[in-house]
Amino acid sequence: MRRFVSLLLLSVRSKHKHVSLQKPYVSVIWFISYSLSLKLPPQSHSKVRRVVKMSATEVTSSRISYESFAIKPPEHPTYDLKGIIKLALEEDAGDRGDVTCLATIPFDMEVEAYFLAKEDGIIAGIALAEMIFHEVDPSLKVEWSKNDGDFVHKGLQFGRVHGRAHNIVVAERVVLNFMQRMSGTATLTKAMANAAYPAYMLETRKTAPGLRLVDKWAVLIGGGRNHRMGLFDMVMIKDNHISAAGGVADALKAVDLYLEQNNLQMEVEVETRTLEEVEEVLHYSSQTKTSLTRIMLDNMVVPLPNGDVDISMLKEAVQLINGRYETEASSNVTLDTVHKIGQSGVTYISR
Repeated sequence: MRRFVSLLLLSVRSKHKHVSLQKPYVSVIWFISYSLSLKLPPQSHSKVRRVVKMSATEVTSSRISYESFAIKPPEHPTYDLKGIIKLALEEDAGDRGDVTCLATIPFDMEVEAYFLAKEDGIIAGIALAEMIFHEVDPSLKVEWSKNDGDFVHKGLQFGRVHGRAHNIVVAERVVLNFMQRMSGTATLTKAMANAAYPAYMLETRKTAPGLRLVDKWAVLIGGGRNHRMGLFDMVMIKDNHISAAGGVADALKAVDLYLEQNNLQMEVEVETRTLEEVEEVLHYSSQTKTSLTRIMLDNMVVPLPNGDVDISMLKEAVQLINGRYETEASSNVTLDTVHKIGQSGVTYISR
């Protein structure tokens, strides 16, 4: 476990007194070593160079405007991002609120808190942090010198929040939880996407329940691309569908008929596990008008005892398809193997 994000309050002021304190809030990330912190200057009048400022007033209604975001979240017809923020705050506050803050922090105490990177990496969650601070207290002033997707070096101060200490402390854990998760995902995605080139990196539906849009947003921030958002926006014919339909060709035929009868137009992907299945898909599509757009080449990256992978079957499948459809490799994908897979000629790599 490595430290990822922390909040450090160094200077506070109130109507009655001025105090200084050092109070680190440290968290961990489980798959990438990168961290960030939020701290306050020793003097309450200290200033931060303002490079980028996002207006909190843009998030004033139930419908959120994404126009000011450096990288917009993916679209989803029913996902309520503001509702997710409220849920995260409510599960922290329970039915009493922050009893420690209520007991120890004067109501009118004001603070300035700074975001500080504690590892190198890709920062993500800045836009979401802005929304969380605004949800807790619209009067909090948040400023940034970096955008989502920017690289930050260890030790860089890249943001500031100013306002009531109580409200900043109430918001900070939720802010940092989201930023930790998103920054870790974005940092790893960036490494994978760079290694996979010229193929594109995709995520899948294997996201944390309730956090799908947040997780997929982080992938975009890290330079990856989104696969389907859910069950509704793309046809994905997998092994269970193929078995139930009676074979690859029968499954494709059923999908084409369903889309035609319901006047639907959307991308269609079919999973293949052998070269014979690839040939069956190609034969079907050569004989019939089809909505097929992509062929998944599953389990065609074979792990070797020495830790390397054999991509000969994958390359043969890509050659068979010969650019007629997009292709997607989807097995044994790691940071160590993704570069070799990306050299096979596939369009996408998913994991």
